[in-house]
Amino acid sequence: MNWFANNLVETILIVGVVLLIVEIAVLGFSTFFLFFAGLAAIVTAVLMWMGIIPETFLYALIVISALTLVFTAVLWKPMARLQTSVDDTRPSSDLVGHTFVLPADIIATSPQHEKPLYQFSGIQWRLESQTDTVKGSVVEVSQADVGVLWVKAK
Repeated sequence: MNWFANNLVETILIVGVVLLIVEIAVLGFSTFFLFFAGLAAIVTAVLMWMGIIPETFLYALIVISALTLVFTAVLWKPMARLQTSVDDTRPSSDLVGHTFVLPADIIATSPQHEKPLYQFSGIQWRLESQTDTVKGSVVEVSQADVGVLWVKAK
């Protein structure tokens, strides 16, 4: 504990960097509080190192709190705007384009539990189709969802 008190600037800098790493790497920038607090801790450590503010725990606590509030007020809107951009494009799948012989009839209007299954790559895929497709037809995967292959007659 004595090391932390004797090396306050380094301790605050390390805490700031750890907060930034946790916010970005672990939480994926989902909450901004740790980012603002980490940024404030780093700036406070730099200000203490430069001799602008005294190297005491009380000053560190006050400046980190104040800078966290300032960074929150100034950066909240721009950071929130970063989260609003959503990519709606469907990810491509290696399964799209795969062709095979249909093992059973697919009736487009039948319930999910009545849809045929297809074993591929160690997974039981439920087969779906926009149209009725008969057993033995050669089909091609047009879309892959979680546990579902959407197929169309080739």
